[in-house]
Amino acid sequence: MTKKKVWIDTDLSVGMTREKREGYCDVDDGYAVLQLIKADTIEVCGISAVFGNTVIENSYPLSQKMSTEFALGEIPVYKGAGEAINLKAVESNEAVDALAEALRKQPMIIMAIGPATNVGLLLLKYPELKSQILEVVLVAGRRTPKDYFKIGNQGNHAQDLNFDLDNDAFRLMFENRVPVTLCPFEISNKVWIKAEDLDALADSDKGNQWLAQASRAWLQQWVDQGADGFNPFDVLASHYIISPEDIISEELNARLEIYEDDTVKENDKQVFKPYLLCDKKEGFPVKYCYDVVLDYHKKLMDSLLK
Repeated sequence: MTKKKVWIDTDLSVGMTREKREGYCDVDDGYAVLQLIKADTIEVCGISAVFGNTVIENSYPLSQKMSTEFALGEIPVYKGAGEAINLKAVESNEAVDALAEALRKQPMIIMAIGPATNVGLLLLKYPELKSQILEVVLVAGRRTPKDYFKIGNQGNHAQDLNFDLDNDAFRLMFENRVPVTLCPFEISNKVWIKAEDLDALADSDKGNQWLAQASRAWLQQWVDQGADGFNPFDVLASHYIISPEDIISEELNARLEIYEDDTVKENDKQVFKPYLLCDKKEGFPVKYCYDVVLDYHKKLMDSLLK
């Protein structure tokens, strides 16, 4: 059986403390990367680090760690963008150049689970390679600006962070007509990792043990917000690549529109931001994932515990 060729672009932040406020960073990117590493049907051709959930100085060594400790060091790792695209001074980086070289050899799927900056830079610096991109799978988007990313029951809304941190990268993918699949909050908030799942992972291999240990503090932050588990956002992207039959999707059109920033409380037409909206109106065609099959949780855990 021919394996799918996949390039991972990630803002790995497993176990990292936040840079600008107290608390811990997201752990879900680690689940997505580990799930792809373990999948029999996937060949991970490379990993590029990007800023996002944490700074590039954290995501890059974490990407190296995952390759070294959980993939026998066989997956090459490259340092990518540390900030959003600056259209007035566009510069490549080692990750973008390595991705370009890999695409010259063969078409690939790109799983971009941080800001899509490295992909955007690739399209600016190497536009001749866009036809080699089979699909970019991302975690972003919503149907309307009123579809809030609710975390727990304390009234807090999360950002559409990957999109918010680099709108231009998404714009570049759309304008270059690259095939885009979105795994937004609408689907990820239907999937939960709870304490008993971490217990099962902790009783497994060393990769799962590492994730379980790092996830305890992350889970507690969600519990403090009134939830009894956390949503593993990025794993919906990896699972879609491995087993698209487990993910329910539809064809929609995407566009960027500006509205009041829903993450700012008591915002009376003072703070605005772009939104990535997907519906049947005019826009750029995307595959929009919005639900999972009934036994999805078991399938997810089985894929990690294999």
